[in-house]
Amino acid sequence: MGTHTSPAYSMSVDGILNFIQSLLEKLGMQHYEHAISLWLFFAACGVAELCISFSICTPLERYRPLTSWSKRNCIAADVIYAFFVRIVLYPLIAFFEYDWLHRQLNGFLQAHAITPPSLSRLLPFLVSWPAIVFIANFTLLDLADYWRHRLSHRYGWWYGIHSLHHAEDQMTFWSDDRSHILEDAITYVWLILVGLTIGVPSLQFPFLILCFRLLGSISHANTRVGYGWLGGHIFVSPQFHRTHHALRAAGRRSCNFGTTLSLWDISFGTARFRDNTVETGDAGAEPALVSGSWGEQQLAGFRRMIRLARRGKKTPSMRAA
Repeated sequence: MGTHTSPAYSMSVDGILNFIQSLLEKLGMQHYEHAISLWLFFAACGVAELCISFSICTPLERYRPLTSWSKRNCIAADVIYAFFVRIVLYPLIAFFEYDWLHRQLNGFLQAHAITPPSLSRLLPFLVSWPAIVFIANFTLLDLADYWRHRLSHRYGWWYGIHSLHHAEDQMTFWSDDRSHILEDAITYVWLILVGLTIGVPSLQFPFLILCFRLLGSISHANTRVGYGWLGGHIFVSPQFHRTHHALRAAGRRSCNFGTTLSLWDISFGTARFRDNTVETGDAGAEPALVSGSWGEQQLAGFRRMIRLARRGKKTPSMRAA
């Protein structure tokens, strides 16, 4: 089978590219053409991942739901979160910011005759196994994110913004990207620092983040479908993560902190498998955190962060927050 492309398709693509190029020239921004092309590429990758999540999770939630609600909350804010993360934050931070920092760090190290870090240099035999390097980098980033997530439940001010994510009382796959912009900043800084430390290549980092996003969406799905005993002891299943979001487990009482791999919870004693959690949410969350607009949720998360920060370092009982 050939790879012939229809003339109409080619003309439409060329027309779009010519329009973008002429627009950039009129704005005097033609020297940004490469950067904008990369932005569009990674934004398209982010939207494609969201489409894959939608195509997987929608049938699961429709035909094998764990629970149903007589009245559904408006998901407009969650949809805004999903597209904002993939079109704005993901390209900006996962590639542009990481790539710039990666080049700066490598340039500094090379100027001082220091070999930049990477798993392939540490374990030379991995040079011939790029897929293994990808999996190893994914595993190390996931370990780092386990501890970031666990710490976000330990300190009051941090849980104040993280509680925006836990306030969701009708959890679906759309809930994965529901988070405070301050927490998004902390998360990306955390992962970028770890990525630079272990030497994750610039073009690999954004695709590792996409894997986190895809598996994270599935783990938030409202479905009774699981991964089986073995799969559930490796990956974070929807039921495993729902236990983390249990109404009684908000704040410091939570468990199952793993982002995509449940083996970290097993290793560090925070796993809880025998749980049939259905109801999710945070009893201490104000209504704006639960069902407010995007802006109302952001402001409510900031207010709660300030309140909990004034009460001390560790997360207090969320029922009283």
